[in-house]
Amino acid sequence: MAQCLQSVQEFIQDSFVPMVAVLCSEDAEKVTRKNNLNFSELVRPFCRLTSEGHMRDPNNQIQVIKNLKINISNIVTQPPQPTVIRKMLSEVVSVSQPADGLVANVITAGDYDLNISDRSIKASVPWYNNWKESLMELSTSKFFTATTPWFEAYRENFFQSMPASDHEFLNHYLACMLVVSSREAEPVEQFLKLSQEQHQIQHSNEYSYPKWFIPNTLKYYVLLHDISEGDEQRADSVYEEMKQRYGTQGCYLLKINSRSSAIGSDEQIPDPWSQYLQKINFQNQDFNDESPSVVINSKNIENSINAEEADELDFSSKDGVPNNFKAHPLQLDHPSDPGGHLDSLEALKCTAPVSEAKKQTSVTTHGACLTLNDHDRIRQFIQEFTFRGLLPHIEKTIRQLNDQLVSRKGLSRSLFSATKKWFSGSKVPEKSINEPKNTAGLLYPPEAPELQIRKMADLCFLVQHYDLAYSCYHTAKKDFLNDQAMLYAAGALEMAAISAFLQPGAPRPYPAHYMDTAIQTYKDMCKNMVLAERCALLSAEVLKSQTKYSEAATLLIRMTSEEESVSVSSPLASCSEDSDLRSALLLEQAAHCFINMRSPMVRKFAFHMILAGHRYSKAGQKRHALRCYCQAMQVYKGKGWSLAEDHINFTIGRQSFTLRQLENAVSAFRHILINDSKQTASQQGTFLREYLYVYKSVSQLSPEGPLPQLPLPCIESSATRVFFGHDRRLAEGVKQAATHVSLDQEFDRDLSQQWKELEEQVVAIVNRGAVPVNFQPTQYCLNSQTDNLRFPMAVVEEPIIVEVVFKNPLKVPLVLTDLSLLWKFQPKDFCRLQNGEAKEVISNEKDAHMKPMVKNDVIGTEVIPEFNMSHEETKVARLKLFPHQTGELHILGVVYNLGTIPSPNMVDGIDSFAGIQTEGNLTSNGMSVRGRQDLEIQGPRLNNTKEEKTSVKHGPDRRLDPVITPPMPLLEVFFINFPTGLLCGEIRKAYVEFVNVSKVPLNALKVVSKHPEFFTFGSHSAPLTPLSPTASENCSAYKTVVSDSSSACTATTSLVSPVDFGVGCDNPGLGVVDIPLPDSVLLPGTSIQLPMWLRGPDKEGVHEINFLFYYKSTESTSKLSHRVLRHTAVICTSRSLSVRATVCRSNTFQDDDDGRNGNMLVFVDVENINTNEAGVREFHIVQVSSSSKHWRLQKCINPCEDKVCVLTDAKLSSRERGKLCFRATKCKSQEATSSALGKYTFTDINLGNEQIISATTPCADFFFRSCQSTESKKTVLSGQPAHVSSRWQSNDVTKVVRNCNEVDLNIIVLWKAYVVEDNKQLILEGQLHVALQTIGNEVCSLSQKQEAQEMVLLKFIRPEQPPSLARPSMEQLSHLIKTSLRYPESYDHPFLQKSLCMVPVTLTLSNCSLAGVDVIIDLRHKATSPETLEVHGSFTWLGKTQYKLQLKAQEIQKLQLKACFIHAGVYNLGTPRVFAKLTDQGSMCETSQQNSMPALIIINSV
Repeated sequence: MAQCLQSVQEFIQDSFVPMVAVLCSEDAEKVTRKNNLNFSELVRPFCRLTSEGHMRDPNNQIQVIKNLKINISNIVTQPPQPTVIRKMLSEVVSVSQPADGLVANVITAGDYDLNISDRSIKASVPWYNNWKESLMELSTSKFFTATTPWFEAYRENFFQSMPASDHEFLNHYLACMLVVSSREAEPVEQFLKLSQEQHQIQHSNEYSYPKWFIPNTLKYYVLLHDISEGDEQRADSVYEEMKQRYGTQGCYLLKINSRSSAIGSDEQIPDPWSQYLQKINFQNQDFNDESPSVVINSKNIENSINAEEADELDFSSKDGVPNNFKAHPLQLDHPSDPGGHLDSLEALKCTAPVSEAKKQTSVTTHGACLTLNDHDRIRQFIQEFTFRGLLPHIEKTIRQLNDQLVSRKGLSRSLFSATKKWFSGSKVPEKSINEPKNTAGLLYPPEAPELQIRKMADLCFLVQHYDLAYSCYHTAKKDFLNDQAMLYAAGALEMAAISAFLQPGAPRPYPAHYMDTAIQTYKDMCKNMVLAERCALLSAEVLKSQTKYSEAATLLIRMTSEEESVSVSSPLASCSEDSDLRSALLLEQAAHCFINMRSPMVRKFAFHMILAGHRYSKAGQKRHALRCYCQAMQVYKGKGWSLAEDHINFTIGRQSFTLRQLENAVSAFRHILINDSKQTASQQGTFLREYLYVYKSVSQLSPEGPLPQLPLPCIESSATRVFFGHDRRLAEGVKQAATHVSLDQEFDRDLSQQWKELEEQVVAIVNRGAVPVNFQPTQYCLNSQTDNLRFPMAVVEEPIIVEVVFKNPLKVPLVLTDLSLLWKFQPKDFCRLQNGEAKEVISNEKDAHMKPMVKNDVIGTEVIPEFNMSHEETKVARLKLFPHQTGELHILGVVYNLGTIPSPNMVDGIDSFAGIQTEGNLTSNGMSVRGRQDLEIQGPRLNNTKEEKTSVKHGPDRRLDPVITPPMPLLEVFFINFPTGLLCGEIRKAYVEFVNVSKVPLNALKVVSKHPEFFTFGSHSAPLTPLSPTASENCSAYKTVVSDSSSACTATTSLVSPVDFGVGCDNPGLGVVDIPLPDSVLLPGTSIQLPMWLRGPDKEGVHEINFLFYYKSTESTSKLSHRVLRHTAVICTSRSLSVRATVCRSNTFQDDDDGRNGNMLVFVDVENINTNEAGVREFHIVQVSSSSKHWRLQKCINPCEDKVCVLTDAKLSSRERGKLCFRATKCKSQEATSSALGKYTFTDINLGNEQIISATTPCADFFFRSCQSTESKKTVLSGQPAHVSSRWQSNDVTKVVRNCNEVDLNIIVLWKAYVVEDNKQLILEGQLHVALQTIGNEVCSLSQKQEAQEMVLLKFIRPEQPPSLARPSMEQLSHLIKTSLRYPESYDHPFLQKSLCMVPVTLTLSNCSLAGVDVIIDLRHKATSPETLEVHGSFTWLGKTQYKLQLKAQEIQKLQLKACFIHAGVYNLGTPRVFAKLTDQGSMCETSQQNSMPALIIINSV
């Protein structure tokens, strides 16, 4: 239980005190009324004796009586009504509340610090954030314990309100004071009248109440003298007469009113009566009109009790006695009932709670005519009455009763039974064990011996003689049990247990089973809950003092059972409200028992506090109910018990609203809604409607105040996105708008990095190769993954879209209306220098209470009229702002009306799913309230410095703080006839439309892409490609000319500079293309269409190609230097042709003009790898072109000289393959001179009747773009012969040998494909590129798939010495010398005439390198293999068998040889072996050169 101010011994002694009655004359009442007191109230503060009293027990032993208290009260002839008692007890509990200003008390229980006293309402609610600090400071103090003064006040008044009963005598009057004023004409006669009146009340059958202890009641005569008005001599003379008549121990002269109340005095006299008069006393003789009578409506205000208006007090006198004994003083006189039902908040405002009503009453001064000497006289009077009157009377009575008990002990049981029968009358009630055990059938007469023993026990108990009292109670208990008088037996058991506990020295343990039996008997057999409650209260206090908290809690909980039934004959009939208040108090005390255990049971404490709060609420004790729920919340919150938290917060919200604590009510309901609720949909709907009503009530109190934060829906602030840009036009017909950036696109970090790199690339080109230091990448859409450390840039007159993510955590739908953004704006003019005077900040927060206007001179705010959210839905709202001025904008949050859809379960204000009538019309159908939510975004965590790494610091996130810049141009791009599918290498012509939709002209329009080989806008310096008639007929993208049949398979040559196509040293930016605009400016509101050629990527599949369009304003601004537009093209490519090509040296030498330059053979292998995708029927190879600085195709070499045969070979169906052979020669002298200027020689060999000019757009564009990256990495060889030094370094040797094998020849295969689509035949065209770099290596137009590498184990190796420079391989060294034999194919010789045939043969040697070469020709080699001999005959070279020559760079020498044959036949002359090495390379051995093709000669015999 909670800590009490009194010890258990003090509590029990004060609960059972001697009762003294008072009868006053009218004049005596007038004397005391001067002090606003009656006589019993006058003496009440002095009824506790400050000195010890003594008396002798029956054994003549002196018994010391300490701290004795007596109860002096007016006589009331009617017992208190149960309804009045209930009202009084409810009022007592209601008035006793925790003081707001006192220090909070703390109990530390396990891991919990619980605030369980004065400030518990403030310190334990979930929205009170600072309670933890105060708790920790107080938790270690021993001076703070949990107290419950309302329980103590209830308990004290409960014991005082108990009516006297016939089965016990503790509440019976022992004496009666007769008080008469000295101003009476005949005081003695007045005493006689009062004495007769007392005798009539006690002994007349007309009065059954009050109860008297013994027939011979002590009468004590008090003469009351008013010093300020009365005659003191007369008072003394009357007192002398009284002493002679009643004895000195039976009377007393009390002098009071030493001063007049009208005379002011500076002396501050204490007022000891206030603390007693605040408690409602049942024993007052009459009811004071000065005391305010308050009736509180329980349905409207806390602690309310409905009562009918009581009749006025009847002061009619009876038998000459001017006292009204029938009207009990607790009966209410003119109760104040505010009346009506609380239908609105206004009704609640005008109704004052009890405590405030009492404060408003005028303060009544008590004891105004009394001085401190008068106080001492009253104290002395009580002491004299007790020591000289009351205690001797009690001692005498105990001796008399003891004598009867002693005489009884000598009698036998049978004789005593006869005596009992004689005393009790001739009728003895029949009893059976099986019949119900109750007191209805057994009533002892007043003279019964059992009652005499009980009287003696009670007297001994009242004067603290607990040993003798226990003995008597124990004896009486046996007799009562034998007689089955269960009510009497229960009373004896109860007092025996208490006496045993109070015995000094504790000779015997506390018999708790006595109390349990007594409680069970009171409840089950006697049906008297009042006595059972008294017994439980006493036993619980005793168990608590013995630290038996578990037993005490069990006892208290057992008393709160709902199945309580009280006998109709009981003087206090139980009702629901009475049971609720009692159960609430006992459950609260049980909860405190759990918390005070050695191992505190905190959760049980919280659970029983919830039960207590529920019963408090049913009893109308709203404040106490709120306090209990708040204390329990300390345990339940934050533990994951969401359902329990919801119930507690919901109850706290309702109780707080009823108590006009509206802010707390809003916070409690808010706490329910912001948590992850597990309630049903119907319950959540109830919570939400309650919250909306309370919130609206709060907002009505301060309509002009700032809008508070709404808890619903939840906003995921980190997911907020901000988009800067206008609504772009969608595709129209064949037009396709640029994709750019939109809120519908998901953020891709890798893609964003690609856009950033593209922008940096074009900015670097514009700024002459360097990116500015203050460069800020353009970000149109900001989110949690973008870089938000800088202030974003927005353009005036362009909308700003804020995407807010709302989440409805409830299972009920929400309706948001008039949804808009909150902002503040600082105007600034960036075009002019600031004068230092900041303009006033503009905000729309002041107008947030009403619907904001869409149009505004500064910032236009869009309003969403209605925004519906389904249950547990996450939905996105896109809100717009339209800035009309430049400056700094700060987006603060959102403002909206929160409402619900009317519930179909609401009928006439009754919630069918809640099952209760809503209090105060708290729910409403379709109600909405206006509020706001701030957008608070936490920036990224900083992790750069050591301090940031060791602590948690976050950087700024400025996505909601854009800077509004001056007007800028705005570009829109549309693509016309832009394909979505292409064949690999297919060329398609489209158009791009550029539109300036702003009011500012733009220039410097550029486009950049990571795939420049995909598109081209044509050559820059040359005019745009004109359409030829043939091309227009076939819709060809190429420039074509008609060729005659004689020019087929012959070469047409053109010289082209790559600079003309945007490639070369003048344009170092790879992929950055200038878009040609007329006058380089696009004016506002104008548009232009430009042709754009596209080429399908060489790799099949889906390709995403990013275009970044860059443009600037003609007027430079300080904030925004440029703008960009993004477009992503998705192209799906399918397979077309596969081109494989090889190059090798020709064995023949041409004319002398071309002999030095040499020639080669180019073999082109074309395969149709298309599998009828896209409806392709067949491919035609229409032309093969070459592009090189050093080589060119000469002609097509084909075995069939017929033109028709060529065309047939160039037609390829699916999976067919064709081979073409071309002769390539070195460029001529004028062409070679042009190569020094970086020009390329384009050679076209058409295989049909139409020639495509490959040196123009788009063929040359795509060629240069495809090989641009490769060309930049190559080492450009100069056309002039290089100077050869005398001494070669190793790297020079490698270079010379490599150059000997390299070929810089690019092959362009142009094709047409015939496609059937929608029963129409279309002609597609395209080109494939093959770059021949090395002699003998095969090159393919398709990239070879890399085989997956197998995973190998990690190996650790020792680092070796840096490798030496690579030496040329044997393969490379074998191509230094080119050889050729010139001889007659057939030779006739008469062998019969001349046996030896000698044929001249010319061996031509050509140095293919740029350095001198030493050559050795060995003629000794002969074919010796049998297979060779079978085919070719053997012959012999005449002359030298070995020749040594030295050839200069690219020198050609001829060596004359003779071959000797001895008979006719076919001979192979290719037997000479040629060895070569570079000159001055002594360490290098000669390397055998590649053998030429077989040189066959036919020798005929004639």
